[in-house]
Amino acid sequence: MGVIDDVKDTLSKAVFSPATLLTGRGGLHMCQIILCVVTFLLGAFRGGSSHTYWNYAMFTWAFCPIMTLIITIIEMFKLDIPLNLFCMDWPDFTTGMAMSSSLMTVSVAITYANFYACLKCVYGWIVSIFAFLCAILYILEVVKDKFLDRKKGSYLAALPGFWKVMEAFVSCMIFISLSGYRDKPALIFCVIAYIIPFPILPIIIATNILKKLKKCLPFNLDRFVFIFLVISVVLYVFAAIIWPIFMFKNNPRPKDCPPSFCIWAIEFMVAFFTYVNLILFVVDLIFTLLGICDFKRT
Repeated sequence: MGVIDDVKDTLSKAVFSPATLLTGRGGLHMCQIILCVVTFLLGAFRGGSSHTYWNYAMFTWAFCPIMTLIITIIEMFKLDIPLNLFCMDWPDFTTGMAMSSSLMTVSVAITYANFYACLKCVYGWIVSIFAFLCAILYILEVVKDKFLDRKKGSYLAALPGFWKVMEAFVSCMIFISLSGYRDKPALIFCVIAYIIPFPILPIIIATNILKKLKKCLPFNLDRFVFIFLVISVVLYVFAAIIWPIFMFKNNPRPKDCPPSFCIWAIEFMVAFFTYVNLILFVVDLIFTLLGICDFKRT
């Protein structure tokens, strides 16, 4: 009966509380939502583009405020209390989402300014300024959670979970930069190597966030993660060797190759992000083997 009484007491606290919007956290969330929506509308008003970086920017300016709005509504109705009891570590989830949103908005602000801002592109500069303001707001939330409120993450806001987020993020950057591989079978194998680990990363992240789901798994998740990391390292070693050889053989950098619209520079970014993700996966594997920095040793 004691457990049932605790559950009833927890559920009774889940009531509508608009006062959360008047707190510093609530005000920051409202500013994030409004500014991201304004930036999205400015970017959309500029006109559509077939460029994958533009599509990524529009997705980010839509995804981040939607997630912030969902978090705000849940906290406004005090639904975070039962979620924290039955499902997940809510403070860890919200801080982790703020860290992920910071990563996305910062990268979008840099890439958008690189591709669409120039001396004569006033409108591009306006959108870029709003994009950097969005990034600053999400960074402020991370600083508030991690340093002012001193929230300790259990997974997503801790190093092991955020490391997986960075691996998934770099994978996304590889996908939006892919070009010039369709007529080269060796490079198609590299694309397959990029694809295989990518869908497994969000599954690992979600399973670790949902504590009850993790306990119901018929296998050891930590052992599965270790096997996954070994396979990912092998795949990325293959791609790190094959992609530069077959992409840049007899394909030197053109003399006129500005980073904003040079295909060679974008193809080089694939190689660069390949090595970045290879380093992330190798460090992840080593930390997991040694069981340091909160990484669970298998």
